[in-house]
Amino acid sequence: MKQYQDLLKSILEHGAEHRDRTGVGTISHFGHQTRFDLRAGFPIVTTKKVPFRWIAEELFWFLSGDTNEANLRARGVDIWKEWADLEHTGRFGRAEGDLGPVYGYLWRSFGGHYPARDGVDQIARLVREIDQNPNSRRLIVTGWDPRACDDVDLPPCHTLFQFKVERGRVLHCQLYQRSADAFLGVPFNISSYALLTHMLAHVCGLEVGEFIYTLGDYHVYKNHLAQVEQLLAREPLPLPRLEILDKEGGLRGLEGLLDFRYEHLNLVGYQSHGKIVAPVAV
Repeated sequence: MKQYQDLLKSILEHGAEHRDRTGVGTISHFGHQTRFDLRAGFPIVTTKKVPFRWIAEELFWFLSGDTNEANLRARGVDIWKEWADLEHTGRFGRAEGDLGPVYGYLWRSFGGHYPARDGVDQIARLVREIDQNPNSRRLIVTGWDPRACDDVDLPPCHTLFQFKVERGRVLHCQLYQRSADAFLGVPFNISSYALLTHMLAHVCGLEVGEFIYTLGDYHVYKNHLAQVEQLLAREPLPLPRLEILDKEGGLRGLEGLLDFRYEHLNLVGYQSHGKIVAPVAV
């Protein structure tokens, strides 16, 4: 996937050293946009192995509104474990595993009084508006709540996404991401929002269009530089395509979106270079 290679190169070419909250340090640049035509293939990094099932399970977890890391880990996905131990959750008076008002809560109960589900269900509103008012310029979900961002250990990095329905049949998505770990996080983010666009298009009876990815602070951690160089020495492979398996046509509307499971997805023809391991900065 050339766009991802170019994103990494732009950090190395234009970035500057930057201190950060983790203490690891980064090479950071500010402001980048790239586009993926979802009709030309499913955007997943091919210059290293990316676990598509983990991406899907995390997205299903977000959409469910759940914020208990143990429930995600029960699906075999442990990418949130570093922020879920008692050392991190206890800072906010929460039990181990309780991440607080992070993505799932903000998407499904924005402005609520955590843990009560008494806020705005942005996902329900989004599906309803795509169906009833497809020309709207308000097809937006926000994950940034200034009232809650300091009440969690890791507030949302991908903070706002907007959809556009073109000519009544094609669904485009644009994401704004305030902070992007270019080596570990960005491959997940690209494929996650491409998958969300496919799922929304399916349940709303639309075709997929483009995914536009807009970044604020995008960076490479200093202890990932060797891995980035290894990845950039590899040649991207052809993109796979995504099939949604819904023979009975039951995945429709909000209920259908929330009923998606990994068994409904078939990533056809995904080939990649080998896995590259790197430590997560917490």
